Amino acid sequence: MVDLKYIGHSAFEFKVGDKSILVDPFVSHNPKYDYKKSNIVDIFVTHGHSDHLGEAIDIAKAKKAQITAIAEVATYCANNKCKTRPVGLGSWLNYDWGRAIFLPAYHSSTLPDGSYGGVAASILFDIEGVRIFHAGDTCLTADFKTYKEIYRPNIALLPIGGTYTMDVEHAVVAADWLGAKTVIPMHYNTFPEVQADLNRFVQLMQINNTNCAVLNPEQIDQEPAKK
Repeated sequence: MVDLKYIGHSAFEFKVGDKSILVDPFVSHNPKYDYKKSNIVDIFVTHGHSDHLGEAIDIAKAKKAQITAIAEVATYCANNKCKTRPVGLGSWLNYDWGRAIFLPAYHSSTLPDGSYGGVAASILFDIEGVRIFHAGDTCLTADFKTYKEIYRPNIALLPIGGTYTMDVEHAVVAADWLGAKTVIPMHYNTFPEVQADLNRFVQLMQINNTNCAVLNPEQIDQEPAKK
């Protein structure tokens, strides 16, 4: 069983047994989340922007966790004394808790020092038979139709904040194209530029008969969703 916890923005924790996986760990904006309480073994980063790389380096050092990221991001983390796994797009990566694959995202990627962060990515996780698609930062793309055909995600984590990513209307289309039974919105209302009408998103998802699970990062101390 996979426990999924929304930390806020695009940051999630997946708990598998006694181990935890962090994705895009921009956790500093949520004082209720304490990574020290989790046995974090792996950290995944979709791209180099600070609201996605977040505190990955500090957490990786503290927990002796491995950071998996596109090669340029991984090299930056390795230069900051982290254990890393540099990867590209399109290949299954095996872990003791399951596997993951980095897929395209249509976005830029710059590291905190201003250097090039390689291509931006989305990530599909396959954990104990549950496939979770983290879209990263992206626009609407017909690739989602291919992901439905090949990967059949069960859960889709989709940005809805607009400006830098899909907005509400485009995320609804993305959800339909992906075909996931459950969609969780992310990357919204963190900054003024990514304000989104969450109620409208939920209503549009209901019209499409798709389960929209809105997770509240302010309730981080509550029990995580189980899938």
